[in-house]
Amino acid sequence: MKKLILASVFTFVGFTAFAQPSETAVEETVIVSATQDGFSEIEMSELPEAVATAVSTSYPSATIDKVYVNDQKQYKIDVSLEGGTTGTLYADESGNWIEM
Repeated sequence: MKKLILASVFTFVGFTAFAQPSETAVEETVIVSATQDGFSEIEMSELPEAVATAVSTSYPSATIDKVYVNDQKQYKIDVSLEGGTTGTLYADESGNWIEM
């Protein structure tokens, strides 16, 4: 009889432990478009030859999608690779890679 009572108590405690409401934290993510980064879109023909050569040398399978420039003649290059991967590269007007 003791085992039956003890088993019922454990069962009751087990059910009440799972019956407690849990708090679910909802985190809101806000995506802000970087339109104020100082870069403005330019035509592919305006890209300096040194920058185009740097892209083709360092990333031979890359395709240049869009090109942007800022007041300091730094270039932001949106590229896509064969596997569908996309990325952004930054270079100065001499074709040297820079970190932004």
